[in-house]
Amino acid sequence: MTRLDWEDLPDPVRAAVQDRCGAVVKAETATSGIMPGVAARLHTEHGSVFLKAINADNTAAFLHIREQWASRALPAAVAAPRLLWSDLVDCWHVMGFEYLEHAREADLSPGSPDLRPVLATVADLGRTLTPATAGARSVTENIAPLQAKGKHLMNKNALGDDHGLHEAALNGLDLAAVEGNTFLHYDLSPSNLLITPSGVRVIDWSFAVRGAAWVEPVMLAPASSRPATPRPRPRTYWRRYPPGVRPRPPR
Repeated sequence: MTRLDWEDLPDPVRAAVQDRCGAVVKAETATSGIMPGVAARLHTEHGSVFLKAINADNTAAFLHIREQWASRALPAAVAAPRLLWSDLVDCWHVMGFEYLEHAREADLSPGSPDLRPVLATVADLGRTLTPATAGARSVTENIAPLQAKGKHLMNKNALGDDHGLHEAALNGLDLAAVEGNTFLHYDLSPSNLLITPSGVRVIDWSFAVRGAAWVEPVMLAPASSRPATPRPRPRTYWRRYPPGVRPRPPR
């Protein structure tokens, strides 16, 4: 990741941003996240906004564009920061989001008080975002490149003792099984699930796609334990759902 600061943006871009949100008196670059470009809290004369910006020539620019589209497509009922504005200035894609005050990353370790509201939020996403917004890409477009990379690594014998495990997983994955009509975030993790005074908020919709509703909680499952803690078995994970919001596990 190549994370830039507010000051690294070209003058025309910074001027255009300030036309939107007011004069910037201070900028704080985000320390978390994997996306390149600018991700920063801007303290302006009118309050704070969260800025994302990336050069149109960057290979990750398409993810920025997808997040822009997804953010506009999300229903108001979805617990996500609002996209305030977006623009293309001097070959830079820029977006201004509602800034979430007093937010922190969710703690998904076993026994954490964050688990119940986070899992309830994930269940709410499945209900609110079905059917998927028209124009959403299929989840298979995200998975197919990972399959190709996995097969490439297997052909190079680069997986060591785990070769057989990966081979079985790749051969057993049926892309038709993950297809569906729910709008998926597809990248839920503690860093994209923020705990705020108003509840859980889901950020960073760069990988949003259309697929089966069960994909979301299954992908979140590995994050529900700290690295030093043995990862829970799937059954244990399903039992963590509060009554009434437990999704149906994949068959």
